[in-house]
Amino acid sequence: MKRWLMLALGVNAHASVTLGLFGLPLVMPEIQRHFGVDLPLGGIIANAPAMGILVALVAWGALADRHGERVVLGTGVGLAAVAFAAVAVVEEAWAVVALLALAGAAGSAAMVGGGRIVLRWFQPPERGVAMGLRQVSFTLGMAVGAFALPPVARAYGLPGVLLVCAAVSLLAAVLAALFLREPPHAIPGSGTAPAGSPYRQPGLWRVHATSALHVVPQIVVSTYGVSCLVREYGWDGVAAGQLFGVAAIGGAVVRIAAGRWSDRTGLRMRPLLLITIANVGVLALLIAGTLAGTWLGPVMLAVAAVMTVAGNGLAYLAAGEFAGPAWAGRVLGTHNTIQNVVSLAATPLTAILITTVGFWAGFATGLVCTLLSLPVVPFRRERPTGS
Repeated sequence: MKRWLMLALGVNAHASVTLGLFGLPLVMPEIQRHFGVDLPLGGIIANAPAMGILVALVAWGALADRHGERVVLGTGVGLAAVAFAAVAVVEEAWAVVALLALAGAAGSAAMVGGGRIVLRWFQPPERGVAMGLRQVSFTLGMAVGAFALPPVARAYGLPGVLLVCAAVSLLAAVLAALFLREPPHAIPGSGTAPAGSPYRQPGLWRVHATSALHVVPQIVVSTYGVSCLVREYGWDGVAAGQLFGVAAIGGAVVRIAAGRWSDRTGLRMRPLLLITIANVGVLALLIAGTLAGTWLGPVMLAVAAVMTVAGNGLAYLAAGEFAGPAWAGRVLGTHNTIQNVVSLAATPLTAILITTVGFWAGFATGLVCTLLSLPVVPFRRERPTGS
């Protein structure tokens, strides 16, 4: 049972810091109003934590490989809480971006530490479900954010949102620092990596590339979905946030189910390939509904919010298993760094495309990247875990 407690602490830390690192797009209208900026600049502010995440993930991974999750999660998430509190009292947009980037650099510790808990505490036949639960930390954080942050923004403005993010992160950091422990013994079969660098395996690079391509539809849907509902369909901002809250809960269920599926088959990439094929259909219907301006648009937007994140846990777990225990922190840090490079580039570029052409064009970009990922998924030579 102790391994599940360790996992719960990792999930709590990641979910709590997710509110501030990734939940700000849920209050995009308030960000635009507060700073008087257009959608592309609002997108940069809302996603400013990604700048810090980009530069810190590998370093946190190396620190976790050396000192363990307790130090990394307690320190990183605690520093993120301080940064969020500082942002709440700053008015200049450039200072907000800088402080949010610092929060991202600190809070990214939770993105690495939680994944190492799964690889170090769980046997291979349990890891799919465990990693699915660990990945639920992101969707749980987004669900809480979707229900809580828009009403807070309406009542207390952007400073109130940031103080909520700070308080939740601080509590999670204290719990991680007090109760996280090292596993009592090494888990056999902790990875498939040979001696030396795991990057001699082409499959690991392909896992990284697959996830990088999958980031684009996730970014378009999660960052601009609320704005689409408000501007294209006349939805109230709180109601639009609540729709994404329900979708985040659905995403959590689907991630756990995908993990269970991968445990039963002993495969990670074949389930990911089938999820990717399903996403092609989802995004195509989303584009059609948005172009037509019918009820199909909001429905498929909610479905896309669920399905575009469904395979994240499988790719993340596969990267960790390629790495092996000695390299897990660095490889998982690299995996998330690559994702955040793409996220950082895609956020303003898709905003410009949406502003000049329309929301359907942003969703079409996500569809193109999903199609490109199909031949990249390294499923052909995959063998069941443990064989």
